[in-house]
Amino acid sequence: MIELVGLAGKERVFPRQLSGGQQQRVGIARSLAVEPELWFLDEPFSALDPLIRREMQDEFIRLQSGLRKTIVFITHDFDEALRLADKIAVMKDGVIEQSASPEDIVLRPATPYVAAFTKGVSKAKVVRVSSVMKSGAVAPAGPEILASARIGDAAALFAGGVTCLRVVGPDRQPVGRIDRDDVIAMLLGGER
Repeated sequence: MIELVGLAGKERVFPRQLSGGQQQRVGIARSLAVEPELWFLDEPFSALDPLIRREMQDEFIRLQSGLRKTIVFITHDFDEALRLADKIAVMKDGVIEQSASPEDIVLRPATPYVAAFTKGVSKAKVVRVSSVMKSGAVAPAGPEILASARIGDAAALFAGGVTCLRVVGPDRQPVGRIDRDDVIAMLLGGER
């Protein structure tokens, strides 16, 4: 587990000799050592500075892609939830107001509380290219983007007069296209 969390060679180091991020990695390794079927993490990165927090989020994403475990991740940081979650549950007074994908939570809030909670969230950080692309239509050779990428990731690729991008799947095979005008319309007008 030490190797898995990137601490190989630190086995004989005392906790006080580790950085905050390294100490968090020790906690993650300890929780994984018992091989849980359900991994429950309650505010695991809340005490970290923003740089180490981002590094730990990246590490968490890397670990999850290899471990393929069900994880319940408690956080009060909605940006963190958007970055890490496949599904989000928004709670108020101990009651789940809405449970859905990050995209659905932001674009289709189920209650006034969820609408207020997500009001300032940038759609570019949430909406996936696959939600805006034209399936089956293939763009000419040129810039390409993964269907799973966020719209914000696509924006920079439209520089220099580019009007459409080839959308590819995880196997890098074309699955559709995304046009600049469709991205602009979605960002300005909401849901397509």
